[in-house]
Formats: sequence, C-alpha cells, structure tokens
Amino acid sequence: MMNCCGLLTFEKEPVPLKSIEVELEVRDHVATVVSTLNYENKEDKPLEAVFVFPLPGDAAVCHFSAQVGQTQIVVKLAAGHKFDRDVELLIYYKDAHQPTAVVEAGQASAELGSLMGDPVVMVSLYPEFTQSVMSSMASCGEFVFLVDRSGSMDCATNNTDYKTFPLTHLPMGCYFNIYSFGSRYEHIFSKSMEYSQKTMEEALKKVEEMEADLGGTEILEPLKHIYSQPCIQNQPRQLFVFTDGEVGNTKQVIDLVKKNSGSHRCFSFGIGEGASSALINGMAKEGGGHAQFITGTDRMQPKVMQSLRFALQPAVVDISVTWDLPKEVSVTVLSPSITTLFQGQRSLIYAQLTGQSSEAAEGCVTLKYSLAGHPSENQLHFSLRPAEDTGLTVHRLGAQTLIRSLEMEEREHRGQQGGGVKEKVVQLSVQSGVSSSFTAFVAVNKDNGEAIQGPLVQRNIPTAQHNECLHAFLRPLKDVGPQIYSSKSSFGQTHIPFLGRHFKEGLVSSPSPPDLWATILALIWIHGFKMDAKDEWELLAVKAASWLQAHKAPFVSECVDAGNVLLGCSVRKEALGL
Repeated sequence: MMNCCGLLTFEKEPVPLKSIEVELEVRDHVATVVSTLNYENKEDKPLEAVFVFPLPGDAAVCHFSAQVGQTQIVVKLAAGHKFDRDVELLIYYKDAHQPTAVVEAGQASAELGSLMGDPVVMVSLYPEFTQSVMSSMASCGEFVFLVDRSGSMDCATNNTDYKTFPLTHLPMGCYFNIYSFGSRYEHIFSKSMEYSQKTMEEALKKVEEMEADLGGTEILEPLKHIYSQPCIQNQPRQLFVFTDGEVGNTKQVIDLVKKNSGSHRCFSFGIGEGASSALINGMAKEGGGHAQFITGTDRMQPKVMQSLRFALQPAVVDISVTWDLPKEVSVTVLSPSITTLFQGQRSLIYAQLTGQSSEAAEGCVTLKYSLAGHPSENQLHFSLRPAEDTGLTVHRLGAQTLIRSLEMEEREHRGQQGGGVKEKVVQLSVQSGVSSSFTAFVAVNKDNGEAIQGPLVQRNIPTAQHNECLHAFLRPLKDVGPQIYSSKSSFGQTHIPFLGRHFKEGLVSSPSPPDLWATILALIWIHGFKMDAKDEWELLAVKAASWLQAHKAPFVSECVDAGNVLLGCSVRKEALGL
C-alpha cells in the first residue's frame, strides 16, 4: 500500500504541489538539507491540511516554517509536550570510507562551557580489518531467527521485493532454527539443526505455511527459551530478530539480551514505522550486533544481507578510544561507548572541546581493539582549527546523540528519585533546537510572536500496514537452493536448451551436468548484469562457487567461455571465484 506524503487534506487527498526546491550542502560525512515546497489550494474554500514528510531515522530536524498567504509561521521548541515518537533533518552522509574528524566552532552568542558555545568535534572511524582475517570469515555458527507473527504482520503478501529470507544464504555446515512469536511462540525444530539441503527445504516448507495468527507482541518468553538452549560447541550463536511493533516490557527484554551477551550476538530489524526504536536499538547494542530499520520503500534484502555478513565476521572485543589533546584542552565525549565494530561500518564519535588552543594545534584519537586474538590499533590525527560556516550542524548532531543517550537513561530509571535527566534533556533540546521526547515544535506567528492557538483534537491513528510483513519477508527464492542454481528452476529451464545447441555446435567439448551449467550461468549473469545489487547476492555466489569447486566441475573454463557467449558477457573465471 502506498503511503501518501506531502500536504494532505483530512480525506488524505494531496494538495497540488506547484514547485519544489532543495538545497543540499555536504561537508565530510554530513549533509544539510533545506526543502522548500510550494502548494496551491485550487479549491474555492480554505482547506485544513496535514503535512507529512518522511525522514531517515538517522536525521535531526532543526527548523520548520510555513507561509500561508501573508502569514509566516515558524516553529520553536518548547518543553511540556510529550511525544511517543521523536520527530527526526541533518543527515549522516554514509558513503565515504575514509576516517575523518571535523571540528566546528561554537555559537558566538552561547555561553562558553556549554555544548552550543564550545567547539565540537565529529570523528568518523572506519577500521579496515586485515585481509587474512576477512578471508577466513566464519563458515560456521548457530543462526536463530525470531520472527514476529502478531496480527499487524498480516499484510501485502504479494510484494516480490521481499521474497528472500536469509536461509538460502547461510554457509553449509552451520546450525539454524526458526522461532515465531505473538502472544505465544513456536519453533520449527525442537533444537537447532545442521544446515543442509534437506533441513533447509523442510524449514522453508514450514515457513510457507506460517500466518500472522499468534496475537500480540510478546518477545520475552521466546527469548528466555532460546537462551535456555545449550550453545553448540564451536558454533557461535547469532540471533536475528524481526518485529514491526513495540512491547510493554522493553527494559526487561533488553536486560535479558544484555545478560546473555557473552554467548551470542543479536541483530535486530524494525519493520515499518511502528517498530520501537528503543527496543530495536537496545537489543542490538546490548547484544553486540547491529540494528536495521526497514520503512517506506526500503528494500529488506540488502539490509538483511549486510547484517548476515556482519554475523559471519569474528567478534571484535576489548574496544577502547583514547584522546591525545593539548594540555589546555579537555574533552567531554557526547556519544555512548563503542561496543561493536564491523568491517564496512562506520562509527561516529561526537565530543565537546573545552579550553583554548592555538590554530596550529593538533589532536589525536586512538582506537584499540582485538580481532580473532590479534590486537589492533588505528590512529587519526586532526587539526583543532574549527571549520568555517558550518551552521552548527555538528553541534546539533552531537546534541541529538547525547539526547538519545539521556532519554534511554531516563527510561531505564523511570520512577526513581533524583538524577534530573529529564531536565537535562529539555535544556539541551531547547538550546540546540533538536527535538526530544520531552519537547515539541510549537507553531508561532512570526509577525506577533504569539503561539498559534486552536482546539487540540486527539485522534487514534491506526498502525499502517506495510509491505515488509510476514509472508513477504519469509517467502524464499524459489529458484535457489542452498548449494546451487537448479536446472529445474525457471532460470535453468530458460537457458539449458540453448546450451544443448552449443554442445552440438562444438562450442563445448563435453557437456557438464545441467545443475553445474545452471550454476555457472547464474554466476556469470549476476556478475555481468547485477553488480549494482552485489550486496544481495554476494554470499550466495561465494557458496555457489564453493559448491562447484567441491564437485571439481570439469571443463569449467570452457563452460565459462560458453556462458559468456550465450549471455553476452565478458566475465573472467577468476571473478567468479573459480
């Protein structure tokens, strides 16, 4: 179902968009975006409308204004307003791989010693693991999938974009099991089973029969059962959790994950707009894994594959970050401690710098960690000279990071006396202009400075149904087995007859078994035409190549040459891992 965005009437009809203008400024790893949308009411009467503007989860809103006729309305942050979900613009720009540090000068009108008055540094770390470690990525592990089957997951089962489940990409010889939950829970196997063609097909058959029929969203009990199962020797446990909602005992769930963090890693996925960010982020953080959110038009498969690649990497332990600054400069770290590191994933650190230093002064950040028993160290030297004309972007992103940490602290200690965490959040939110769960943007008439008055109407908004639901992300690729691209698949049935003609024409000296042919053809095709989606098929391609090598497929070079001719490609055998 398509979710409408922009200026909408209460009947959810879009108000005509006359023009749009977007200004984008990118500095290092941060983008500042200003969008101006011009709407025109073509009706013969005034319209009451709602503005819906989707934003990425790692963004912070710092300004909003609207002009209606001659009246200009701006928003200002005020305390005393409670929102269940945060409004989140300033965007992390994620594509650069180089470590960097940006120092931003404080606001001239702000008091020195305050966050907005002092310089703030944003450090972007991108550790590169040694090739020897990465080439020995785990081919083992116990993979436990915990899937939400509550009633809200019953939607949009015919979206072909969500037909892939990680089962087809698991390494041979690992162990796996699938749990599903609602008000009660079920599991496919009584205990984790060794991954093979037979067990995978059995599991996929049962997955096909699953319905969103288990009631509410109760995740604590299935987690207790999973953790009660003994771990398999030399098979590190990796837990994948998929849910589209929130629970009433978030702290208990996160505490349970934390208690068992020594025996597993937890990778969590929030499906749709209704997923609890506190639950998803908290489980991943305390479980030493990685959190993903799939909303709007996001495709699930690339995000699941990224987390699966992370799960196949050895765990990084003993992580520490130290600062070396001139003696007249002190540092206050705004970000939570780094607890996990993965190849291909940046880590951001925000810190407030207090004190004066010369423009030529340098700072240094040192990241230390241990990977597969080998200690590693990365250093980043940076100038303490503040960047110019940054518009306090780094300050606001740093403030957002600190606000989120304080909000989590407040949730954990809710009902306890003292601390003043809520007051700190409100003060920081109002000073920085970044929204929080205890503040809200209040509309103000710019001409007279008065808040816009009007009756407050409470509306119960049903949770939107999303395409990323139960059947959609559980339905497997029909054409792909755990080892091969089958000659019986639609791909094989389309291309194998052509291969017969090549045999007769003498292009290949001897035909190979059809399944070998189908596998080689599929590898050539994805390398030749689908490199833009490599994140989605890379693990499966590695497994297919390993299967070919294990079977010592004859005439591989001739098969690759023939496949290139057939498909119109020029893919070398080495590129296929053969």
